[in-house]
Amino acid sequence: MKKGKVVVGMSGGVDSSVAAYLLLEAGYDVIGVTMQIWQQEDDDTVSENGGCCGLSAVEDAARVASKLGIPHYVMNFREEFSEKVIRYFMDEYLAGRTPNPCIACNRYVKWESLLQRSLQIGADCIATGHYARIAKLPNGRYALRRSATDEKDQTYALYSLTQEQLARTLMPVGDYEKPEIRGIAEQLGLSVADKPDSMEICFVPDKDYAGFIRANSGREIPEGNFVTSDGRVLGRHKGITHYTIGQRKGLNLSMGHPVFVTELRPETNEVVIGEAEDVFTDRLRCNRLNFMSVPDLEGEMPVIAKIRYNHRGARAVVRKTGPDEAEVIFEEPVRAVTPGQAVVFYDGDYVAGGGTIR
Repeated sequence: MKKGKVVVGMSGGVDSSVAAYLLLEAGYDVIGVTMQIWQQEDDDTVSENGGCCGLSAVEDAARVASKLGIPHYVMNFREEFSEKVIRYFMDEYLAGRTPNPCIACNRYVKWESLLQRSLQIGADCIATGHYARIAKLPNGRYALRRSATDEKDQTYALYSLTQEQLARTLMPVGDYEKPEIRGIAEQLGLSVADKPDSMEICFVPDKDYAGFIRANSGREIPEGNFVTSDGRVLGRHKGITHYTIGQRKGLNLSMGHPVFVTELRPETNEVVIGEAEDVFTDRLRCNRLNFMSVPDLEGEMPVIAKIRYNHRGARAVVRKTGPDEAEVIFEEPVRAVTPGQAVVFYDGDYVAGGGTIR
């Protein structure tokens, strides 16, 4: 007996391909959908970049869907991606912050837009190939739970999902180790079984973020001064979009010892340089809060806080300081707290919530 109709977001990678198979085996009526989110791609880029948003992704997903015997469609989300992800990405860098476009894409495109369209065509829920699990807690709330593959866990990038989105989402891959997923794909004879994981920001495959912003924002990115915290000029920088907090490489400053970016000042177009100890802090403030395992935060809550995707997490206490603002105080100083990035709070294996670092 069919369990219901589910739209699987198929990126052309091995994880979402196996997710579709697992749901098919579990008795769901599965529809494969690839989201067309990037504007154009020439043949050379297609061959070099097998990311989640190019023409090659559509072709790979279509082949997998055919192999599994499920329908496959391409939905156009270019406008949503351009506004919610690319524009946000450029605006944040120009404002001296370091954005996380994958979080924005997950929240506003892969979930908000895809889920809405999927419900319109009669689906009961959507599914993805993310390494995360969804649990309904005793308090009635839905929360993300770390995946079985800790080194592949993607809960950090999904902390901003709403209760309504979590209630209508399936993540079957979260219960598996990565080698198991590749093994299933091999057994099925899927052409994507050995396809490499996409690691870079999909719309900037050459990783030249500053060049992308210069070419697409319509804004001049002027040079400016490297300065110390007290304003002493050390040299000239290439434009603030080239730098992020904690950066050491590419500064081209002859200081006789390693120095680091400690602050970006877009209002004066200055990049502040300091010593290694200057990039450590024991507290941060965040806003754009989203609570997951709890409806809201009352008083203080001990958590493990992650300040970037590959951060192991650190013991901290979080407390609200306003309707949409919180302070996080760490037991020990953490390195390179970066405005614009997410801070995500964990209560054991579960995501308690998170926000954007101010």
